[in-house]
Parts: sequence; structure tokens; C-alpha cells
Amino acid sequence: MKKTVRKRGQRLVRRFSNASVRASEGGREHIRENLIGRFSHIASIRLLILEWSLMVLAVMMLATTQAFWFGESYAEDTFVNGGTYIEATVGDVNSLNPLFATTSSEKTLSRLMFATIMANDYSGHTGIGLANSISHDESGKVWTIKLRDGLKWSDGEPITNEDVLFTAELIKNPAVNTGYDSNLSNVKVYEGEGGSIVFELPASYADFDSALNIPVVPKHILGNVDPKTLIENDFSMSPVTSGAFVFNAMQAGAKADEKVYYLSASDHYYKGKPMLSNFAIHTYKDKYGVVNAVNSGAVTATAELYGADVDMITSKQFNHKQSSLNSGAFIFFNTTSEHVNNSELRMAIRKGIDIEKLRAVAPETQPLDYPLLSSQIELTNYPELPARDAEFARSRIAELTAGETLHINIATVNSGYLPGVADALAEELKSIGIVAEVSKYDENQDFISNIVSRRNYDILVYEVELGADPDLLAYYHSSQASSTGLNLSNYRNALVDDFLLGARDTMDEALRVKKYEAFLDYWVNNVPAIGLYQPNLTYVYSHNVKTYSNDARLVTALDRFVDVEDWAAVRGTRNRTP
Repeated sequence: MKKTVRKRGQRLVRRFSNASVRASEGGREHIRENLIGRFSHIASIRLLILEWSLMVLAVMMLATTQAFWFGESYAEDTFVNGGTYIEATVGDVNSLNPLFATTSSEKTLSRLMFATIMANDYSGHTGIGLANSISHDESGKVWTIKLRDGLKWSDGEPITNEDVLFTAELIKNPAVNTGYDSNLSNVKVYEGEGGSIVFELPASYADFDSALNIPVVPKHILGNVDPKTLIENDFSMSPVTSGAFVFNAMQAGAKADEKVYYLSASDHYYKGKPMLSNFAIHTYKDKYGVVNAVNSGAVTATAELYGADVDMITSKQFNHKQSSLNSGAFIFFNTTSEHVNNSELRMAIRKGIDIEKLRAVAPETQPLDYPLLSSQIELTNYPELPARDAEFARSRIAELTAGETLHINIATVNSGYLPGVADALAEELKSIGIVAEVSKYDENQDFISNIVSRRNYDILVYEVELGADPDLLAYYHSSQASSTGLNLSNYRNALVDDFLLGARDTMDEALRVKKYEAFLDYWVNNVPAIGLYQPNLTYVYSHNVKTYSNDARLVTALDRFVDVEDWAAVRGTRNRTP
């Protein structure tokens, strides 16, 4: 039995062994036939394989090149959102309340942080600001505005008619003593129908819309503040704003007289959030501090230098451009001063001084003979200016002063070419027998209050803004010869008053031209002032920033901010839509 089982097992083992051998031999034959045997064919198709390999490689390279090429063509190097723009300005900042802005630093901050009811546009004409519309009746005495919808202060509160009415009352309040009071002199302001605001004038005014280029302050913050203490309120150091930027902080600069004011982009600006994330203002005592800041790269740009100052910029990282302004530098005679109240004496001075020598102190400016610009109005007949006659001037002055030496005071500000012009004027006066002492002041609230408002000078050498329109009532009408007015000559003449009022009242352009030509006859012959030059804005800026458009026509230097929401300080790559 055991032998039988053992024999069966041996037979099974032999069967499995034989099957395994046959399978192994069949597998090896299959591999030789279907794999190894086919290697011999490679030689015959190697050219075809090479062609296909090269074709696949070429397609891959073409696809990569195409992606790179079209990616480059749809991308551009441009300015993008973000970054900080830094401007250098001259003058102290005593208040951030826009109603008290007098120094260049204060005015710059005011313009960046506060929107105005109306605003000069790209064309150099008056356009809308916070107002959505403005209209007037046939008489030109009643003007009506409506504010834009959805206006907000930087704290999120709505800007309303109440804010405008409140601001108007502050401006008209003598206790506030703001530079905007002449804009609303004798003007009634009240809320009209349909949510409008009405400005009722005592007389027709064809260009009243330009007078509404005034900032608005928040009633919900200042409504309970005594107007007499308004400038002392905390708002003056940390305001709630309505412009493109909001106030963040102030810190001391590298030197004792330097300050840095940090602003950030507003989420509530009516033109939209600016591209810049931040805007900083570095204030300096004088232009030399500004030059050092530019050369060291501490700032991005400045509007505080004149054409002749550009040579002091040694850094190759800066460009500069010039834009004409609707401003003028004048010699203003205080016609109520006992020293120069005689029009014949003023005419003798006009004939005796060499005005071209004064203008030579202010290179790269345009001569300005009259207080009206061709961009404001085209006149047909200009009065002839008196020819220079120094000998006549000396003789006439000696006769008018009974042979006594005349001593006069010249006041000016430490700004631009004005100090040099004042010194040159003193030398010219000396050459015709007049002794003049020049007093130079920092342009701040103290200067406005103690020198300008009180007319504490015999002669004032000063630059004034002539505006987008030709209206000169603020500078030469009798009603403005007061501590709150801008009649810097204290000039009073009933006929001139009529001409100025008639020119602003009429909508007839031809009649307006005649009125202004008649005014100029008196202006030249009564000599309340002498025209010197029309300044330019020289703007120095880094290669790496985007600033105001070269197409913008500026009325004032502050109008460079007309498109500040589009300024930029950061470059990046942006894809364009194919």
C-alpha cells in the first residue's frame, strides 16, 4: 500500500516538472519572437523614430515660445496701486483746519485732505467739486447748488447741506478771521427746495461759481465749538476730512524746524480711492532745506523751488517741469499811508524805478504789466504804460516832499523771488531819493493778522492769485479795503467800484471788456499797484513716480492735485486684455 502511494506521488512530481520545463521553453520562445526578435527591425525604422522625436521637440519648443511671447505682449510695465508719495513744502503748520491755511505747507495739506464745493478742472476753468450741479437765475444774483449723493466724511458720517451752511456761517463770522470771508461777503446762504443750497448775492456776479472754491468743515465735529476758539480746537491738529487723504500722524523731522505729516488714502473720497496708499508732507523752514531733502532722496517731489533753483539739484534721479499759473507778483502801495497816499508821488515812483531790473531777479517768469491775464479775458485796448524817466522822478519826488527825505517801509515774505525783488526795489528807490527799509516775514497766520490785515506797510511786495476768471473786485473794490478784505492797496475810487461791479454783473462779454478797459485806465494812472511778473510752477519730481498730467492747465499751484487720485509711486507688471 505504501509503495503504491509513493509511486503515484513520484508520477505527479514528474508531470509537474515536465509541464514546468515545457512552459519555460515556451515563454522563452515567445519573448524571443515578440520582443528580442523585433530588435532587429529598429535599424530599419531609426530614421522614422528620429523624425518623430524632432517633431515632438519642435512642437514643445514652439508652444513654450508662443506662451512666453504672447504673455509679454499682453503684459505692460506700468504704475500700480500702493506706495507712498512724499512732497517737501516750506512753512510751519499751525493748524490743519482748512479755513486757516496760510503757509504753503498748510495749503498743501488742506488741498490733500479737504474737498471744495467747486474746483478748478483740467482746462483751468471752474468745475464741480462736492457739488453735483450749480445754476443761477437770469439776474445772476441767485445761485443754487446741489451736493453729490453719498458724500462722506473720513469718519463715515455723511456730508450734508448742514455742513455747507455751517461752514458758510463760520466764514462770514468776523471772529473766525478766515481768508475766505471775501468769497461770501454780504451773501445770504440758506437751504432751498429739493435739498438744494441757495446763495443770494447783493448784486449780480457772472463768475460767482469760482468764489465757491472753498473747503467745507464738519458740523458734527465743530458745531458746538465757540468760533473765537475754533483755531485752538483739537480739530486743528487731528481733523476729520473730506478729500483724497486722511490724517494719520505727525512726527518731528531730522531737525528741530522739520515736521512730517502722514496721510493715508481715503475710502470715502468722492472721486474714488487714490492709487497711492499714503501721502506724506515734509515741512522745512526754507528752500535750502527742501533742496537738501531732494538731493538726499528723503522726498519724492516738491513745488517749492523756482526755475533758478533747479541748478542746486544734484541728484540725477529727479526731473522737473514748469506750468504757468494764474497768479501775479505786484508792488502794492498802501494808499492810506501818509507816505504814499499821493497818486502823483506813486506815479513818480512808477516812472523812476527800473522795473526790468526787478524782473531780472525773477528769471523764467513772464512779465506782467496789468492785473488781468489774456487767459481770463481778451481785451482790445490796453492803456499805455508810463515811460521810465528817473530824472523827472527825482525832481518830482523832491518837490512833493518839500525837499525832505522820504522814509518808507517795504514788507514782503520769505518766499520765492520776493525777498530779492524787495531788496532790488529798495535800491531803485534809493536811486531816486527815497530811503526804504525792507521787512521780511514768514508767510503764516501772524503775517496775515499783523501785517496784511492791518496794512502795516507802505509798500507790500507780494504774489496774489488772479483766479480762473477776470474778476478783480476782491483786490481793488472799496468794500474790500478793510482788515478782512484783500484790497491790499486800500484803494478807494467810486468810478472804479462801478466798473468792477458792472463787469462782474453783466453776462455780455463785449460790455465786460469795456468795463475792464476803463478800470485799467484808472489802475495805470492812479498807481495803486505796479505789475511785476507772472510766476510759473516749477515742479521737481522723481523719475519713479507718476505726478500731475502735463495736459492739466493750472490756475494755482495747488491745482496740481486736480488728478491726485491717479498719482502713483509703485511700478509693476499688469496684463492687458488681448
